[in-house]
Amino acid sequence: MENRILIVDDVHEVLLTKLEQANLPFDYRPDMQKADAAAIIQRYTGLVIRSKFQVDSAFIDRAAHLRFIARSGAGLDNIDEDYALAKNIQLLPANEGNRDAVGEHMIGMLLSLLNNLNRGHREISGGFWKREENRGYELKGRTVAIIGYGHNGQAMAKKLSGFEVNVIAYDKYKTGFSDQYVTEVSMEEVVKQAEVLSFHIPLTRETKNMVDREYLFHFRKPFFLLMGARGGIVDIPAVLHYLDEGKILGAAFDVLPVEKFPALAEQPWFSNLSSRDNVLLSPHVAGWTFESYYKLSAILADKIIATMQKG
Repeated sequence: MENRILIVDDVHEVLLTKLEQANLPFDYRPDMQKADAAAIIQRYTGLVIRSKFQVDSAFIDRAAHLRFIARSGAGLDNIDEDYALAKNIQLLPANEGNRDAVGEHMIGMLLSLLNNLNRGHREISGGFWKREENRGYELKGRTVAIIGYGHNGQAMAKKLSGFEVNVIAYDKYKTGFSDQYVTEVSMEEVVKQAEVLSFHIPLTRETKNMVDREYLFHFRKPFFLLMGARGGIVDIPAVLHYLDEGKILGAAFDVLPVEKFPALAEQPWFSNLSSRDNVLLSPHVAGWTFESYYKLSAILADKIIATMQKG
């Protein structure tokens, strides 16, 4: 059977160019929906996707010849990883491609929260000049705790180095990773020291709704919360509770448990969250810059080519 790749999502043309140069045949069908893809996936040895649909066990069962699933993005939460691996299907994420974008975006959101930039702009636009009420905090000297020290966590730590902060990190699955940018610590130390808490972990069965009331209860100091990983990790009502109590000084979300309208507006917590001056929201774009669009596809193409060349 011919090695052929089905691409069902929009990707940068560099991926297509690299595959052509490597003489790897593909069908680029960015408008294809799941049912149509499922009907023909048995013809392909590779699948490239972003976030269009869930690659579940039923879909995988129809992919008799699939050798790899490549995702043009960070994380694999829209793929049934365990089932794919059990079927000897290799999984190829492109986490390296958007790590710089995510780090810059989340630091930008943090600086906005610290300095009340969103509120100040809105007040001035409405004719109010409130200088004392918008007095901000400096980032310098604070302890920033990073949860998860993979590609995105490492990029975040590196970018924070110029702000003269104390960066600590906890990763359940890694040890011995202290370097010039970060000090590895236990979760016990995170809850004692954190003044900024930033998440860089995948969404799994283990991490789903991990950031709940019980999790947040243990933190000793008031802190700023940054969520640029996956929305399913956090329980929004728990965050609202601790925003009310003052334990969470401000929260930035690039991801939410439910995204896009009208579904987002229908959530019982949405109006409460979105109306707060100390909450900043963005539409899941932290890792989606013009530069990362290119890098995600270029990196993924190289991984696909290397996989196919292994035979």
